[in-house]
Amino acid sequence: MTIRTLKRWHAAQHTSDGDGVQISRVAGPDLNVHMDPYLMLDELRSDNPDDYIGGFPAHPNRGFETITYMRQGSFMHKDHMGNEGSIVSGGVQWMTAGRGVIHSEMPGQQDGALHGFQIWLNLPEKEKMKPASWQGI
Repeated sequence: MTIRTLKRWHAAQHTSDGDGVQISRVAGPDLNVHMDPYLMLDELRSDNPDDYIGGFPAHPNRGFETITYMRQGSFMHKDHMGNEGSIVSGGVQWMTAGRGVIHSEMPGQQDGALHGFQIWLNLPEKEKMKPASWQGI
């Protein structure tokens, strides 16, 4: 077993993204030096639908991957390549934006609540222009 020492503690910052979705986010240029290849870690957690119901309407991404895990509630993914699917409580989706994808992620409620995490991973330079893809797990 390897024992590791905690080097830094970074508190998540409250922000909003998409159509007003309330998020706790760990990110920023000063952190990327220490977190590479992780670009961001978002937590979406609320029992107030007004905090998230607007979701993330169609928008472009390029050059990174996202892994989304839903603890409660759901997300419906649609993209310009024809991929479409819903992840529900306990589900995961993996999207590679690669050379570019236009997609939306729209939330669904479960007993009024939504709770999930999304990790943004930077792609290595040689993979930034690979074809975009999506899969639900």
